[in-house]
Amino acid sequence: MPHETDSTPASFPERLIDRFDRHVSYVRISVTDRCDFRCVYCMAEEMTFLPRSQVLSLEELALVARAFVELGVTKIRLTGGEPLVRKNVVWLCEQIARLPGLRELVLTTNGSQLERLAAPLAAAGVRRINISLDSLDAERFRRITRTGDIDKVLRGIEAARRAGFERLKLNAVILKNRNHDEVHKLVAYAAEREMDLSFIEEMPLGVIGDHDRAEAYYPSDQIKADLERHYTLIPTTETTGGPSKYFRVAGTAIKVGFISPHSHNFCHLCNRVRVTTEGRLLLCLGQEHSADLRQVLRDHPNDIDRLKHALVAAMAIKPKGHDFRLDQAPIILRHMSVTGG
Repeated sequence: MPHETDSTPASFPERLIDRFDRHVSYVRISVTDRCDFRCVYCMAEEMTFLPRSQVLSLEELALVARAFVELGVTKIRLTGGEPLVRKNVVWLCEQIARLPGLRELVLTTNGSQLERLAAPLAAAGVRRINISLDSLDAERFRRITRTGDIDKVLRGIEAARRAGFERLKLNAVILKNRNHDEVHKLVAYAAEREMDLSFIEEMPLGVIGDHDRAEAYYPSDQIKADLERHYTLIPTTETTGGPSKYFRVAGTAIKVGFISPHSHNFCHLCNRVRVTTEGRLLLCLGQEHSADLRQVLRDHPNDIDRLKHALVAAMAIKPKGHDFRLDQAPIILRHMSVTGG
């Protein structure tokens, strides 16, 4: 039974508000640090993954999601690593999707498992999926992902299109001299399939050993200028609750977004927190301010009030913003695969 400190029900705020008066309504939950790709901007080529005992169980993840929703969170995104390599992840999706008050359960994937899992995910209640697609060229795709099969991913995208999700979106991390010359081709691919597309500046997380991040940096403004040689981009105030700044692509049914942690910092609008694979509540992608939810979960199993107290208390340490720097070694040593993409 849940722990109770007295005979009266615990009192909690209806919303999570940080000390800068930002309302946290969106949580990204990493269900695994493991991945079947080794993308050059996300991981080192040789990775040591967390022992199973250090990773939250699916039941613990479900309780974390419930606690957040009871505190006013309306959007949850499941991430990894690659979330679809986690055994029984569809069960977790079912548990979260049925939570009263949750408006959106969404998921980010590299697409490798969608051919077999797209239909079950849609049936479980996942409403939208973001699929990473950094190149349409098989050799480049293999070079960027180190292990990825572009044909398998493209088949997965088609399976997702048939599965009936409300919306599909592509994500592309753009690196200078790796794939920056493909941005208009990626837009053409997305437009043909009526899928939105976000271009992302590389996040300086973890030591990756593949390239100099400053040398590979390709800013959003340059991507936009490249696209405008092929398309007319129309500014829009539309949003999906995340950090993308969107533009409608004239003559198509899609919009393109730009996620620009370096060139156009969006910290003042931050409405999200992350739960890492091992149960750290990470208050900022680019800082180490965190709370240990795993300890709460394992010291007080099934005690949702204890968990909610920890979430409310953590709002006091959410920082104003990140300190991403391209001109120095990364100050954040955890890889994106642990953080949750």
